[in-house]
Amino acid sequence: MPVSLYKHPKHLVAVDCIIFGYEDDELKLLLSPRRFQPAQGEWSLMGGWVQNNETVEKAAERVLYQITGLKDIYLEQVHVFSNPERDPGGRVISVVFYAMIRIDRHDKDLLKEHGAVWWTFSEKPDLIFDHDQMVEYAHEKLKLKAGYSLIGENLLPEKFTILQLRTLYEAIFQRKFDPGNFRKKILSLKVLEKLKDKNTTASKKGAFYYRFKKHPEEFIHERIVKQ
Repeated sequence: MPVSLYKHPKHLVAVDCIIFGYEDDELKLLLSPRRFQPAQGEWSLMGGWVQNNETVEKAAERVLYQITGLKDIYLEQVHVFSNPERDPGGRVISVVFYAMIRIDRHDKDLLKEHGAVWWTFSEKPDLIFDHDQMVEYAHEKLKLKAGYSLIGENLLPEKFTILQLRTLYEAIFQRKFDPGNFRKKILSLKVLEKLKDKNTTASKKGAFYYRFKKHPEEFIHERIVKQ
């Protein structure tokens, strides 16, 4: 006689999304106050429950759309957090994803509706449960990706200067890069297209704008940044 599956323990499955953005030369993180107990009112990642008719990936996409109004967001799984005591409210297994979005494209009214706030990454508040550890894992994965591929396409405007790209990388890695070496390395990858127009806000001479070629990762065969 087959053993009934209903005799086995049942667990809740959630998704938590670490949402990275970039604005004013700062890497930012989208957070919101938790709306229910335990830890109601404390700062939390954006997340939700996995429904019966969806995969964890679809659940994460749904959560992101409900909060930002955006689809086709870059999304990557980070880790599964399954410590039995991680959530004092019950036995919850969380599948964690990180996303990168253009802050200028999201729906600001939706953010207000959810009480969501962009925090500068270096100044984020303490988060509930194990969410700080989730952010740490996601940040390491973001740096790893940035080290092997040019990720500005998901965070920068359509056209940008090399300085703007370097400033983004400095925000991600939380350290400075030598301007000359960075420029030489990035241009050697041949993944950027130089445009005719310039940004003249920093100097009269100006700096040429660039944009990403199609499928830039296909051209990268060596590490961009050594951690």
